[in-house]
Amino acid sequence: MQSQNKIIYPFSAIVSQEKMKLALILNVINPKIGGVLLRGEKGTGKSLTVRALSNLLPDIEVVTNCPFHCDPKNPKDLCETCSSKNEKNEKLLTTKRSVTVVELPIGATEDRLVGTIDIEKAIKTGEKHFDPGILAQANHNILYIDEVNLLDDHLVDVLLDTAAMGVNFVEREGVSFSHPSQFVLIGTMNPEEGELRPQLLDRFALSVEVKGIPYREDRAEIIRRRIAFENNPSSFTKDHIDNQEKMRQKITSATILLPKVTLSSDLLDLITQICTDFAVDGHRADIVMYKTACTLAAYNGRTEVTEEDIKEAAELVLPHRQRRQPFEESKMEQQQINESIQKWNNNKQTPPQNNTDNSQNTDKSDKQDEPAEEQIFQADEPYNIKLLSSQVLDEIERHGSGRRSKIISDSKRGHYVASMLPKGKVTDIAFDATLRAAAPFQKSRKEMDTKQQNALLIESCDLREKIRETKMGNLIMFIVDASGSMAAEERMSATKGAILSLLLDAYQRRDRVGMVVFRKNTAELVLPPTNSVELAQKYLTNLPTGGRTPLAHGLKLGLDAVESSLRTDDIPLLVLISDGRANINLYGGDPVKEATNVACEIASRGIQSITIDTECGFLNFGLVKQISEAMGSKYLRLEELRAAPIASAVKNQLFTVNPKL
Repeated sequence: MQSQNKIIYPFSAIVSQEKMKLALILNVINPKIGGVLLRGEKGTGKSLTVRALSNLLPDIEVVTNCPFHCDPKNPKDLCETCSSKNEKNEKLLTTKRSVTVVELPIGATEDRLVGTIDIEKAIKTGEKHFDPGILAQANHNILYIDEVNLLDDHLVDVLLDTAAMGVNFVEREGVSFSHPSQFVLIGTMNPEEGELRPQLLDRFALSVEVKGIPYREDRAEIIRRRIAFENNPSSFTKDHIDNQEKMRQKITSATILLPKVTLSSDLLDLITQICTDFAVDGHRADIVMYKTACTLAAYNGRTEVTEEDIKEAAELVLPHRQRRQPFEESKMEQQQINESIQKWNNNKQTPPQNNTDNSQNTDKSDKQDEPAEEQIFQADEPYNIKLLSSQVLDEIERHGSGRRSKIISDSKRGHYVASMLPKGKVTDIAFDATLRAAAPFQKSRKEMDTKQQNALLIESCDLREKIRETKMGNLIMFIVDASGSMAAEERMSATKGAILSLLLDAYQRRDRVGMVVFRKNTAELVLPPTNSVELAQKYLTNLPTGGRTPLAHGLKLGLDAVESSLRTDDIPLLVLISDGRANINLYGGDPVKEATNVACEIASRGIQSITIDTECGFLNFGLVKQISEAMGSKYLRLEELRAAPIASAVKNQLFTVNPKL
């Protein structure tokens, strides 16, 4: 009998959140669907529901003492040891065991995930043996990754590849090994803490947006059930045992029925119709929708897929795959799905016409035709930009955090990511790598030197040193001239579009973007350093243009804004966009000279910068170029002032953040 502190909250007792529960159940009925990503705000029961799922599932039969929990009924999916025994007609002893939730820690290394050499066996036998990792434990279980968006991208790649193939391939330290790894992949994340890359997002078969329950009655019921469970877990669990058993039987029946489910060619056409209308990339969505619809039919006790199954599957498959412009409001997926189904039904009755759907063009033209307030310009459509990254190789102790710039130094701070042969005296020894290098030679070394009494013989050629790496964020601070001379629509629209595009990338990588605007008699920090998309839109949408040009004010405020970032170790980059025609002083002197002096101060602080010269026409004073030279920044002319060139310039400048590179 389980002790009270190990009793898991019953799945059947979870209030509401029906779509989340359904997505999880469909994946355990049919693991070939490919997993589910639960996206939502904190405190909405995502982790609780995942952990409760394991107790709902029936026991499974596995090979006794097999580290990979092989299924004896599937000879094709056996590990090498079980397969060898099976080929020799040796009886595979089996046992019943429950399905468990295997959790992957955020700080897990690749060795811990995929497995590595067994050091103990290597020392004792002088041979290389494989030590299974988390992917071995996950076979025929549930693999759960909390805050999957904070996991290193290369680990997510490994996970998703293994989930797709059902096999873990390991090639490391002279070990070549593969083993079955078929699991239900479940990831949870809070989008406020950063997004997954689109390529990784698409690899999760289903996605559910999990939100807090707004209804008072349901919220009260959640509290009542939670308190009852905490006061007496055993009694609470017994009260829900009948509901648990009903759900367990329904899942078991659906698993048995699934191979008999069929989907007609008409409904297959409906799947392709919906995916085409949603303009999803690739064909993964079509395939996943097919599998999900079949599983829904089995779960509802039917052997034929219905139109309603397709609709319900689409609501789980498409939300995270819908192609949309950055910062564009999410459209009503349900309404779009209904429109696609209606179109499909109409096409069945009448031949398809060669009419193009101009709804998107109409939306776009409507946006363009919207009258704007005087001297307030809308941003160009934001766009995806190439990876912005900078690698700083120095010995500076840094304390920032982020997901973009990799910091490798000679200090002992940071995440241990790899090992290397030392170039001199070893100051930060990698014990695991050293042991792995020495382990295969222990037997031979002891045979050659019988006088040695040490349990482990390590030579200088075995020594390995740690490579440590941390990631930091960047701060991209725009200093924007919003004076009357900048009132050409294409200038401010392109500038705003670049800022929004960079902000989107910064949001995904936990960078910060800020904006200082100078006009009339002073400068204002209209966008404090932030990674909030909503806040950026709020400040940028209504940014007015007009008045005089207090350039020195803008540069000084931009410098002050990034100084705090220097203390918190963001890597700053200033982007000045102006025509340079300063006519408001800061300290009572000449406005242009004061602006040049502040530019020199920025250069003396070692802050990287870019200047965009908006001056045009026959009369050209070259003031921005003068400011640019004083700041030691990269200089771009007006004809280069487009959203794409600005973003490209920022990208290139970030790569030269450290002159040592």
